[in-house]
Amino acid sequence: MRPYTASGGRTRPAVHLDLLSLVTATGVRLRPPLGADHTLALRLCAGTAAVSVAEVAAQLRLPAAVTKVLLSDLVQAGAVTARAPYFPDSPADDLSLLQAVLDGLRRKL
Repeated sequence: MRPYTASGGRTRPAVHLDLLSLVTATGVRLRPPLGADHTLALRLCAGTAAVSVAEVAAQLRLPAAVTKVLLSDLVQAGAVTARAPYFPDSPADDLSLLQAVLDGLRRKL
């Protein structure tokens, strides 16, 4: 019941957010306050330089879809900003990262 009430029954966010999108608090105060779950999400975003949507969902113990709706509300209110995750353009960067992961896994075995 809580996820349904937290998002006001909405399942789609007004702002596109990826699970890896980084969210940061802007310092703008909400008027009027949106709700307890919005406040908790905002506190999580204010605690660090940037936090991913997935991390916020895990901390709130809410489904990712509901968390995206809450964060979308906060973006629209100007309380947080969201930026897309960075993915390297260069295939060489991708290969070096994958090689480093593979080497680390082999060391563990």
